[in-house]
Amino acid sequence: MEKHILSKSTFMYGCQCPLRLYMHKFKPELRNPEDEEQANIFALGTNIGLLAQGVFPGGINAEPPDSFSYHISVAKTQQLIKEGAKIIYEAAFNYNGIMCAIDILIKENGKWYAYEVKNSTKVKLEHLMDAALQYFVITKSGLALEDFFITNLDNTYVKRGDIDLKKLFKHISVLETIQDKQNFIEKKVDELKAMLAAKKQPVIAPGDHCFSPYDCNFTEHCWKDVVEETVDYGKIEINKTAIKEFINELKYPLFYFDFETVAYPVPEFDESRPYQAVPFQYSLHVQRKKDAELEHLAFLGDGENDPREALIKELLGHLKSKGTILVWYKPFETTRLKELARDFPAYAEELNDLQNRIIDLMVPFKKQYYTHPGFEGSASIKNVLPVLVPDLSYGDLDVQDGMTASNMYGSLKNESPKIQKQHRKALLAYCHLDTLAMLKILKKLKETTMMVP
Repeated sequence: MEKHILSKSTFMYGCQCPLRLYMHKFKPELRNPEDEEQANIFALGTNIGLLAQGVFPGGINAEPPDSFSYHISVAKTQQLIKEGAKIIYEAAFNYNGIMCAIDILIKENGKWYAYEVKNSTKVKLEHLMDAALQYFVITKSGLALEDFFITNLDNTYVKRGDIDLKKLFKHISVLETIQDKQNFIEKKVDELKAMLAAKKQPVIAPGDHCFSPYDCNFTEHCWKDVVEETVDYGKIEINKTAIKEFINELKYPLFYFDFETVAYPVPEFDESRPYQAVPFQYSLHVQRKKDAELEHLAFLGDGENDPREALIKELLGHLKSKGTILVWYKPFETTRLKELARDFPAYAEELNDLQNRIIDLMVPFKKQYYTHPGFEGSASIKNVLPVLVPDLSYGDLDVQDGMTASNMYGSLKNESPKIQKQHRKALLAYCHLDTLAMLKILKKLKETTMMVP
């Protein structure tokens, strides 16, 4: 059987940047070191695809024994079609050196329907592009398709008891859209095949395309000689009066508060949805009075059970009924509180009351009451903290960002007791620093206004 020149993934590389395709084919040794987070995302997609097969049970799997043997899968697919199979998983096709597989292929009333599964909640532009290639290859191979669906997770689905696969997934017809792309697909396929045949490295300067729709895995090579341009982020400017007015809004006791969340593609707990940001942890630094000794309170779920109700009870006990709750980027925390109130209505009134006490410590930086070149034009706490409080840093922590924290917590239940202990310690240290950082930043803001009446 003819060996394929392009697959769906390599075609998408070429659409993003022909140089990426060239490097993948001819200079693979120059790839970036494997990114663990991206590998997890790819594994996640595979798991969602397997789960979606349960919506159409009883199919025959045409998947190849390994990634180098897709010719076996193509032959098996053709054989299954000839034998009258009604449902085929991972059906593979090769047309003119272009190979693709489709997650689920179904025959109903003598007509074929294709379903491509994506681990997202909406159809993206890149999904349409690779679906258009799949349609091109499958139909050119001689199999007419009555319809083509992108299968997504439905983020309106609420888990109550066992997962209902038919409600978890939604199927969106994209047939008309991808049919309109067929001329482009044919032209692009010819262009990429010609480039590969010539083995001539394309000259393409690094740019935004290196990171859209996906991060290219040759950026370290392509960007190594790029000289960073100096961006003028202005000068230090401090509106002391505006900062003083902001500070005067704060009422003791002061609560410096931060959530950490995990988003499971397939909801793990009752009353949760696909990719819902489930709070599993919070840190709380408390100043009861202006000169009172600082207190620290925290909550961290066990990684196994739904953490939310226990978190709510602890949180309501810690925050009591008065005082300002300081956060960094208010919409995140208030949205989580609204979701908790929705999913646990017994606590809704108290949770909604908390929202009225929240003040966003990002405001003085977002509204440019305080600007500094070191902020690099950003009001992120990761940019502000090193400038205002250089002795306080995330650099020495095992967890340095929310995504790492989320991934660590999500895998906690699968770790050994020893690793669980280490990871819990790391999670607590990271969230602790988030709220301590807010306290230190507010102190710096107060220092700028000491002479303001």
